[in-house]
Amino acid sequence: MDTQTALERISGKGFIAALDQSGGSSPKALAAYGVEESAWGGDQEQMFEMIHGMRTRIIVDDAFDQRICGAILFERTMNSEVEGMPTAQYLSEKKNIVPFLKVDEGLQDEANGVQLMKEMKGLTERLASANQHGIFGTKMRSVIQSANAEGISAIVAQQFEVGGVIIDAGLMPILEPEVNIKSADKAACEEILRDELIKALDTLPEDRHVMLKLTLPEAANFYKDVINHPRVLRVVALSGGYSRDEANTKLTANADMTASFSRALVQDLRSDQSAEEFTAALDSAIDSIYQASTAEVVSV
Repeated sequence: MDTQTALERISGKGFIAALDQSGGSSPKALAAYGVEESAWGGDQEQMFEMIHGMRTRIIVDDAFDQRICGAILFERTMNSEVEGMPTAQYLSEKKNIVPFLKVDEGLQDEANGVQLMKEMKGLTERLASANQHGIFGTKMRSVIQSANAEGISAIVAQQFEVGGVIIDAGLMPILEPEVNIKSADKAACEEILRDELIKALDTLPEDRHVMLKLTLPEAANFYKDVINHPRVLRVVALSGGYSRDEANTKLTANADMTASFSRALVQDLRSDQSAEEFTAALDSAIDSIYQASTAEVVSV
């Protein structure tokens, strides 16, 4: 998929499926899918094979269709194959879905109310590999736990600094400074974050753009100025632990914000479902998220 086609797909209707559970979150994802840890007996390679099997089942399903404009992949998923094709190539050529790659290496311990990203020692090689696989963009996550202005400023600075490296590599960065939905001062966190994002966006040259993946805000349309900023290609929302119904309801209250859900997308999928049951569950999930992503704004 060429860059212009990818830009048109990401800028049009649809939402981004987050299929990027890493080694740390894969056991929980498999357990929710109905595969207990005893199934791989502590064998990490077997665990990764099982998580790739789950992702493959989702990707090849007929319900995984044009309602999805992009998909975020874990590095091992990118390096694996789907029906004999590299995963990103399969998404691009068979599904017309834009592939993204998760590039962060996890979180640091909390300090100043936030968890910065760990140093990405393998970023240069990872970005080169992403380009070789036909990846369009990247995603990286840090987490805000409380309304600490110094910490939130540091998170935004780190995200934009690494985002610049990603842009230099010819890729589109999705910056994800997640606000923990359980934060006691979530609304205050969002106020600081929004102001810091605007300041950072204002410093970007005209030829540099980013995407943002943000927690669904407490106040409807809270990130309107971020969404409308000329340096922002698109703002997508993470489900962040909300159920799909909760996340969809919040999403419909935010104009021009679309979904990039992970757990909320796959919460009804089970390994022991028949092909018909699996497709029906996936189609229902995708349709509800798509409708929430493209709906006219309603009051909540």
